[in-house]
Amino acid sequence: MESGQTPGANTVELPRGRYPGRLDDKGRLKLPAAFKDFFDGLPEKKLFVTSLDRRIAQIYPIAVWRHNEKFFHDYRDNPRRAHNVEFNANDLGADVEMDSQGRILFNPELRRELDMETQELHLIGQKGHVQVLTEALYQERKQQAAKAAAEDVEFLEQAGLL
Repeated sequence: MESGQTPGANTVELPRGRYPGRLDDKGRLKLPAAFKDFFDGLPEKKLFVTSLDRRIAQIYPIAVWRHNEKFFHDYRDNPRRAHNVEFNANDLGADVEMDSQGRILFNPELRRELDMETQELHLIGQKGHVQVLTEALYQERKQQAAKAAAEDVEFLEQAGLL
């Protein structure tokens, strides 16, 4: 599977970059047009909205989530870790479908656990799914990435980054 593409959907590319978002009073995320078009282009409309680490929310096309379920089942190097991550995903996750206006419902447990209801959200496509970061977590990661940005770029360019 190429980066940015989902299993079984070779012609649909995940949008690049960061997009703003916010949950409405019913807990729905109105997707930016680029993500709405991405999900509309998938062969299956079912999505799985969850969090693996209880900090960042993810929106998975169901085909990508099935790949993860198989990974959890087959992973033998550290089954306890796989079980814990799968538990978190199922504890906070729910199957959903995007509505005709491009909105996705986040279940109440996920919204409360990640404190998503009253702040700006940041959507970033990654590895076939969409990460949804709260403003606080986005700022934390931004500061972390900025600290050694020049060194990181130089290191990766030496390793082959164009």
